[in-house]
Amino acid sequence: MRRRVLAFAGWLATAVLATLVGVAAIRLVGESITGTPGGVLSQDEVERALASPEPTSAGPGATPPPEAGSPTPDAPPAVGRRGVFATSGGTAVAECVPGGVRLVSWAPAQGYRVGDADRGPDDDVEVTFVGPGGEHELKLRCVANEPVAVDD
Repeated sequence: MRRRVLAFAGWLATAVLATLVGVAAIRLVGESITGTPGGVLSQDEVERALASPEPTSAGPGATPPPEAGSPTPDAPPAVGRRGVFATSGGTAVAECVPGGVRLVSWAPAQGYRVGDADRGPDDDVEVTFVGPGGEHELKLRCVANEPVAVDD
């Protein structure tokens, strides 16, 4: 009888130890198993991130910064603000550039597809989403260096 109790106690201790090691390993790995990398952003955070200037790249092929005392090349023309526009057919992001307005990205809503897209840059750009609710067109142009939606 004593032997059975010791065997059961040993088995129980091994099971508890294995469980604790497993829990510790999952905690050590953290969100990479179950979470979203970088977290989930709110709509306001997405709009702020899209409105901020893009970071410069220092990766392979990037132009190094000029050395101190050397003449700097002419800066590229300033890029206007970005804007996020939505219809029930999808969303689009546009920005004002020296050639006019340019579509940065667009994405159809669930059940819709992109019928046509004029990326630009041009005086105005448009993207059409086609789906069960019909056609939804976004036509955009720059006003005071800021993209705005316009009626046809």
